[in-house]
Amino acid sequence: MANDPRGGKNTFRTKNTKAPDAGSKKQSSNWKSKLKYWAIKITLYFFAISIGMVVLYKFVPVPVTSTMIARKMEAIADGRDSEIYYDWVSYTNMSKEAPLAVVAAEDQLFPEHNGFDFEAMSNAFSKNLKGKKLRGASTLSQQVAKNVFLWQSRSYIRKIFEVYFTVLIELVWGKQRILEVYLNVAEMGDMTFGVEEASKRYFNTNAKNLTRPQAARIAAVLPSPIKWSAAKPGPYVNRRTAAIARQMRALGGVAYINDLRSF
Repeated sequence: MANDPRGGKNTFRTKNTKAPDAGSKKQSSNWKSKLKYWAIKITLYFFAISIGMVVLYKFVPVPVTSTMIARKMEAIADGRDSEIYYDWVSYTNMSKEAPLAVVAAEDQLFPEHNGFDFEAMSNAFSKNLKGKKLRGASTLSQQVAKNVFLWQSRSYIRKIFEVYFTVLIELVWGKQRILEVYLNVAEMGDMTFGVEEASKRYFNTNAKNLTRPQAARIAAVLPSPIKWSAAKPGPYVNRRTAAIARQMRALGGVAYINDLRSF
């Protein structure tokens, strides 16, 4: 202990002040470097895998979607038959009334836009702000991006990824492939996916022989294929079917989709 100037002893210890530990600074710097390294690595992996999947699915059928998996798990949990009805059919082997019907029902500007209908998005946003019934404005391209690569629940994060994948498939697939994938993976009834299985189960035919009224009825239930039935249509589905058939005629028939961009 240090002596007190007045002759006594100092009972207080002098506080030992040290300069910041160089080791702790180095450790913090290493941690930040590792975080940056992994962030860059994960980002590069994401781009490589996502672009690779988009390129792959340009040429091969989509084997399964998150919605198919979710429906199967729900059926198993409920003790119901969990068989998924899904049979891929190429664009050339389906009646062109089928793609025309979904364009007429879901996205009439599909041949013209680049994946997004900004006017429809703006109108939907305005109506949602006014407290009206929540509605979306997803194009067929956006729906395909969501159905094939993402999940169904709504969130801003999913929307960001949806925009990314929509841009990719518009650039890599082209319009014809987008329609082909949509008509194969879209949910069209209970445990039923794609126009081929819908044709078989509801009309005892195949996608190649689908008539305009039949295609219009399938398209009529697409907004809510679990709630509405193409096999046993109620008054609303019948009215919507007739309206879609009128729109198909008004668009000029299958000639409207004859010159879709394909790469």
